Amino acid sequence: MSFLSRMLRHKSVEQLQTEAGRRGDFRRVLGLWQLTAIGIGGIIGVGIFVLAGQQAAMNAGPAVALSFIIAGFGSACAALCYAEFAGLIPVTGSAYTYGYAVLGEFVAWIIGWDLLLEYALVVAVVAIGWSGYVQVLLSSVGIHLPEWAQQSMSAQTMEYYLQQWFGAHGTQAIAGPSDGHRFNVIAAAVSLLVAALLTIRTEWGARFNTLVVTIKVIGVLLVVGVGAFYVHTANWAPFIPLRTVDAQGVGHFGWAGVLTGASVVFFAVFGYDTLTTAAEEAKHPQRDLPRAVLLSLAVAMVLYIAVSLVLTGITHYSHLGGDASVSDAFESIGLHWLSVTIAAAAVIGVTSVLFAFMLGAARIWFALARDGLLPAWFAHIHPRFGTPARPTVILGAFTALVAGLLPIGEVAELVNIGTLSAFIIICIAVLVLRVRKPHVARSFRAPALAIVAPLGVLFSLLLIFGVPMSDNGSWHLIGGLPWITFERFIIWMGLGCLVYFGYGIRHSKLEQKK
Repeated sequence: MSFLSRMLRHKSVEQLQTEAGRRGDFRRVLGLWQLTAIGIGGIIGVGIFVLAGQQAAMNAGPAVALSFIIAGFGSACAALCYAEFAGLIPVTGSAYTYGYAVLGEFVAWIIGWDLLLEYALVVAVVAIGWSGYVQVLLSSVGIHLPEWAQQSMSAQTMEYYLQQWFGAHGTQAIAGPSDGHRFNVIAAAVSLLVAALLTIRTEWGARFNTLVVTIKVIGVLLVVGVGAFYVHTANWAPFIPLRTVDAQGVGHFGWAGVLTGASVVFFAVFGYDTLTTAAEEAKHPQRDLPRAVLLSLAVAMVLYIAVSLVLTGITHYSHLGGDASVSDAFESIGLHWLSVTIAAAAVIGVTSVLFAFMLGAARIWFALARDGLLPAWFAHIHPRFGTPARPTVILGAFTALVAGLLPIGEVAELVNIGTLSAFIIICIAVLVLRVRKPHVARSFRAPALAIVAPLGVLFSLLLIFGVPMSDNGSWHLIGGLPWITFERFIIWMGLGCLVYFGYGIRHSKLEQKK
């Protein structure tokens, strides 16, 4: 077999379907509502509690609801493709496994390696944000952590220590630390706690997650139900504020602002892909996985749009730029009790995001190892708990260190590009498979796939590179990811290529079957 043929080898859909029917690696314990709760848990988080208000204040005004609709439309294109694949190939690994079936081993490895980092970093980012909410609540009852344990060290402090220990960053001396922050204890602790919960028993973690998601949804419904009585329609006028340019030359509002808002909030309307990684733990995967993908996105979108309209209706959009915009909005109209309740619901609810993405990362790691692309030691199932305990524990330790040590900005820069890359792969793969194997039985068929799949690819590319628009007579890209994201992504992909060509290509299970 030639070198190129080894990179392009793939598992057939029929082979994967047969394996899914007889595999017994995991215990099938998840029903439709638990799968849907994992999807909702992965989608609804800081997007509804922070981004809705912030993007209304910065870019879209009351039309932030339109930003969510545009972002939701793009995400729905990918969700329909995920749903078709989930019903067709109910095997753990999500986009990695789907890519393996259609586009070949090397593309599958790239997307699996990519998502492994992305999901782990989502856990770290959310843990850091969760820690901030918890400390606000603790402070309200007079409890304060020591300064060293409140936050991670700043980027400058980290550079200072690297220079002291390793002589890094050249010969110019870096100023010493200006604060006492060294390690975010709460962020690290919650990462370890979620890993422990996922290690013990999947169904215990799923029940806990379902409870947490229920509390979160009740909190959001409370926002909508109570807030609806305080809406003043005058706050919605103009619905799309006139375009303005600030002192730095940055444009805000207008239709360009709505699109910029859509590119930001798009990252609040994915997460349903995490539930497809639990395919082999679903009781009825071919029936329930497609339903759970679409149901979780539909529920989340209704809640996002409703909260956006209520927030911009009860107070002027210019007052919604804080880190706790939902709580701030109700505080501004004198509903302190609801403000505190929402903050508590946010703290409880955001843990479901940690659960969804750590579950996804551990299952992808397990799938890579089971296929021989990583050492088989990682594909061991705990004999008592029936979970991929080894990758879960390692991920818990890794995310705890990242969340405890690194500033949130340094971690967040890498999160988005991987998921968008996965969306592109999925949309292309499902279209290719429709052409290559049109008669394979599918429990769900994405409607108008010839339109839906290309739109999913287009939306993802625009969010990666930006939308070309004219602003004050000059054309430039609005939105898109910063260049440093591409640099770090390339470094991680380069490391992944070293692992694949140094280990995976020779130890692949398909290599052994030659």
